[in-house]
Amino acid sequence: MVRLRALVFLVVALSGAALAAVETGPIVLTATVDGIIHPVSSEFMRSAIARADAEKAALIVFTLHTPGGLLDSTRDINNAIIAAKTPVAVFVGPAGYRAASAGFLITIAADIAAMAPGTHIGAAHPVNGSGEKVDEVMAKKMASDTAAYARTLAAARGRNVPLVEQAVTESRSFTEQEASTATPPLVDIIATDVGDLVRKLDGRSVKRFDGSSVTLKLANAQFNEVRMTLPQQILSAIAHPQVAYLLLTLGTLGLTIELWSPGAVLPGVAGGICLLLAFFALQVLPVSYAGVLLILLGFAMLVLEVKVTSHGVLGVGGIASLLFGSLMLFDSPLPEMQVGLRLILPVTLSLAGVLLFLVRLGVQSQRAPAVTGESGMLHAPGQALTAIVPGGTGRVATHGEIWTATSADSIHAGDPVVVIAVKGLLLTVRRA
Repeated sequence: MVRLRALVFLVVALSGAALAAVETGPIVLTATVDGIIHPVSSEFMRSAIARADAEKAALIVFTLHTPGGLLDSTRDINNAIIAAKTPVAVFVGPAGYRAASAGFLITIAADIAAMAPGTHIGAAHPVNGSGEKVDEVMAKKMASDTAAYARTLAAARGRNVPLVEQAVTESRSFTEQEASTATPPLVDIIATDVGDLVRKLDGRSVKRFDGSSVTLKLANAQFNEVRMTLPQQILSAIAHPQVAYLLLTLGTLGLTIELWSPGAVLPGVAGGICLLLAFFALQVLPVSYAGVLLILLGFAMLVLEVKVTSHGVLGVGGIASLLFGSLMLFDSPLPEMQVGLRLILPVTLSLAGVLLFLVRLGVQSQRAPAVTGESGMLHAPGQALTAIVPGGTGRVATHGEIWTATSADSIHAGDPVVVIAVKGLLLTVRRA
């Protein structure tokens, strides 16, 4: 009887576990994209969508707050959103954040576009990624191409095409109320957070890019967060204006020190790595090549201070060039894409101080008397080991060695002497 009861309890427990497994809610993947849209963030978003498709998730939600980024990376992200089997929601939040420029295009391309109260989107006018000025014709071509791309996305998603075009051609931005109350709207839902968004989407019919519709069943959803891998986190952190600026200046400083003292190895290796990482970041950021050249010119003038007697003119010019180059390095109206004076001034003055200190050491080493070779023997003290008659030769000890020496004076054994000339292996000495 006891065994029968135990068997009954086991069957009931297994049945309950199976029923719980069956009643487990759908999977909703969440991911946060915070920062500039570049190849690293593109790879992250595309891999997250691929994971959602592989796990047959009911929905993937990207929390997006970005000042913009590269159009090529944006197109790659949007292509992945369009081709995804899983419905993709882009949530601009939390309150106080925005999705500008490239972030606006990603929001428009999503199956579900959502915003939190106190957020805004828009300002998607394209700019030259190198920071250089473009002529009027090329600027119109860039704006027209981007506007056509945005109109295509908006039309397929049933969103307000004229407002989307204005965001590109006129750099217009929209608050969450303006975006949701437009006819047709730019965004689908206003939600306070991801959980609120999923609750509001439960039972909602969503139109996919290919025209098909899917009804979202999100009751009792399981939330699984997708995070960047460690390499992605590192590369994403590098692609930041302030980090890129520090890497550029430190890398140039390391190579400069290596050129001053060949064989030091460590400054050259560290400087080369920093410069390569900086070049990776500069490909992503809106860099002004004039700023880069001014920074390199500043280092060059500080290095020439060692070789050229300029009475400080090259040093002052180098510091000024570093300062102006740093101010011009990133050409963007967005505060997130600029380097402030609070970082530029300490870095510039610190680098100038280090370089001028090294210049001083180099000048001192050039002025110091030689300690090797024939020059190092001159004025060296010694002691006569044997007597030396005027015009004759004898033995002297100097530099820890015994030399043959001659003298115009009479020198006795044991007298202190000073070397006044070197000719081959014969020293000319005088009494000290």
